[in-house]
Amino acid sequence: MSTQTPLKRLTTRDIAAMRRRGEAIAMLTAYDATMAALVDMAGVDMILVGDSLGNVVLGHETTLPVTLDDMIRHAAAVKRGSSRALLVCDMPFGSVTEPAVALSNAVRVMKETGVEAVKLEGGLAMVPTVERLVAHGIAVVAHIGLTPQHVHQMGGYYMHGKDEASAERLRAEARALEAAGAFALVLECVTPALAAEITHMLTIPTIGIGSGQDCAGQVLVINDLIGLNTSPPPSFARPRADVATIIKAAVGDYVDETKASRGPIPLPRRAE
Repeated sequence: MSTQTPLKRLTTRDIAAMRRRGEAIAMLTAYDATMAALVDMAGVDMILVGDSLGNVVLGHETTLPVTLDDMIRHAAAVKRGSSRALLVCDMPFGSVTEPAVALSNAVRVMKETGVEAVKLEGGLAMVPTVERLVAHGIAVVAHIGLTPQHVHQMGGYYMHGKDEASAERLRAEARALEAAGAFALVLECVTPALAAEITHMLTIPTIGIGSGQDCAGQVLVINDLIGLNTSPPPSFARPRADVATIIKAAVGDYVDETKASRGPIPLPRRAE
């Protein structure tokens, strides 16, 4: 029997303690057991099973077609592949239309996947839902700024908080979501100065993506980090590897070797 002590999975209390210590929080997405195991072993603090799987795994143009069943299937796989990071599952488009519906769907996610928290996109409209989920024992990460589930309503993907009206709305949303009980807040494509201001304004950690370097933590889509894409990553993502090129080269070598090492394979002769 192994004498190694199993790794203890991080909790929301650990994440809060990191924020109090001023320790940066590293978060990445993962969508399957193998990738979850790799990023977990590399030391990430939080893994997001993002509805971005709609874009990077399922081939959709947006996250809108992703279903609750999709999220549950992938989140359960990530749970099986990881042992240390705190796991957060996105609630997909249409699954949190009102607090009662959100609670029912979030309970299903928690029961069927084993993740520790869910993430909700939206500002003031999500406050009653966050309150309902927290009141029933579900840990919640909130998400404001660029919210991809609202891409058509917003009119595209762009930086938020550039004007004072937008900035004040984001400040109000951040305060309200913290007061509602969210234990962390994703700031996506918020101007860096405003993201820094909101970070210093809150006691819960902010997790930035495309929002500068002054948030309490950062999150990236794993495919953007490792260069596992067939199209360029977002401008704010700096790939640390070029996995797509490695895969194409390896597969190309395999194809060439397979074809070169085998002569023509004749069809069986037909009986005359």
